[in-house]
Amino acid sequence: GMPEETKMLLETVWVLAIVFGFGWLCSVFAKGTIFPDYTLQLAVAIVLHDAFMPLSSQTMLIVIVCSALAAIILKSGGDEVERRHFAKIAGPTVALATVGYLVSFFVTLVLLLGIGIDGKTAALLSAIIGSTDPASLIPTLKGVAFRSQHKRLVDISVAESAINDAVGAIFTGAVIIMVRDGVDVASIGSVFSGILEPHNITHLGRELGIGAIVGIVGWLIMRQYEKFKSDRHETNSDFSAVVAVPLLVFGIAVYFHGNGFLAAFITGLLANYNHSSPRFAKTLGIMEANIDSLAKPVIFMMAGPLVSVGDLWQNAGMGLVISLLFIFLVRPAAVFVSLLVPIIRKKMTVKEAGFLCVVRETGVLPIVLAVGAVYAFPELKTLMPLVAWVVIWTLIIPPALTPWWAKILGLTEEPKKENHEEPVLSGAPAHS
Repeated sequence: GMPEETKMLLETVWVLAIVFGFGWLCSVFAKGTIFPDYTLQLAVAIVLHDAFMPLSSQTMLIVIVCSALAAIILKSGGDEVERRHFAKIAGPTVALATVGYLVSFFVTLVLLLGIGIDGKTAALLSAIIGSTDPASLIPTLKGVAFRSQHKRLVDISVAESAINDAVGAIFTGAVIIMVRDGVDVASIGSVFSGILEPHNITHLGRELGIGAIVGIVGWLIMRQYEKFKSDRHETNSDFSAVVAVPLLVFGIAVYFHGNGFLAAFITGLLANYNHSSPRFAKTLGIMEANIDSLAKPVIFMMAGPLVSVGDLWQNAGMGLVISLLFIFLVRPAAVFVSLLVPIIRKKMTVKEAGFLCVVRETGVLPIVLAVGAVYAFPELKTLMPLVAWVVIWTLIIPPALTPWWAKILGLTEEPKKENHEEPVLSGAPAHS
């Protein structure tokens, strides 16, 4: 026999080794296929369900790990968006992330109830899958050569995904409370009035307000850090400092009943030192690499302990139906309703809005939120497998369609390959 503590230690170390090892293998195998590595990590983790047994009983641990890593990812989401650019695109971005999220929630809820999903699962699922994910979006958009006047579509997509992660986290929290308080979530009317109840409005307001204030505090800390670096003329990388700050602001925000994800995002957006000082290029490069190779695989693979292959298989048909409705019906409805004013005021073209319809990758945050919801309601057996399917399908279908759709809408540059090669061969001046 082996003492219980030793057994637990061994099992946990074993699970960690599996997560990192297979996380890496998946990214190796995904190269050159249409599958982003995250989809493989998610699928492999579910296949390895039994190997994750020690974690299956530790849902709280999974919630903690996922939330902490998501805070770090959201800060880097804020880093991605240049503050100056954000001011120009704030209108449509905020509309998409807030009004768009709400439209997405209610349309999804109506459709899910319509295809016979029970009220609690439908309400939670609608709230959880409303967040897009910058993780899978950034690489997809980097492969599309937009014309200069449409380049802002990239910023809008990335900024929307970061803001609606915070909106989604806050809103899912509100839905969890409503389900717990016994609100009849199977009727659209009662959900609507439930959300508009004064205590829910103040709860949402407080989460947003305190999250924003703590985000500003995080920014002030980052400024001190930046000053410290520039006074000493350092260019080396301080990975630990950059990870400590989002975790710190996340914790402070949650302690004061604010939204930690929003705080982390605002810290990144305001600090914005990636665009102003080359001194931090190294730190941010390392940060991005670590998020890709450590944080994301861990989060995606946390679906493993909670979903077995059997669960996934049983829900495959429903998962595909929901995903297709979500990508092709819900998203266009959300985009056109939330951007109606900019389109009418000619601030945005119908084609640009049309392009934003295809940007519908869910990802890390829905998995994090689903883990939290499963922790709150372990009896909802189909919730996690359905979220897993939506994540898998939205990570495969929209990225595959994005370059093609942008081209059809005429938003991209024609590749100028032959021009670039000519001068090199003949020494002739390049004709632009």
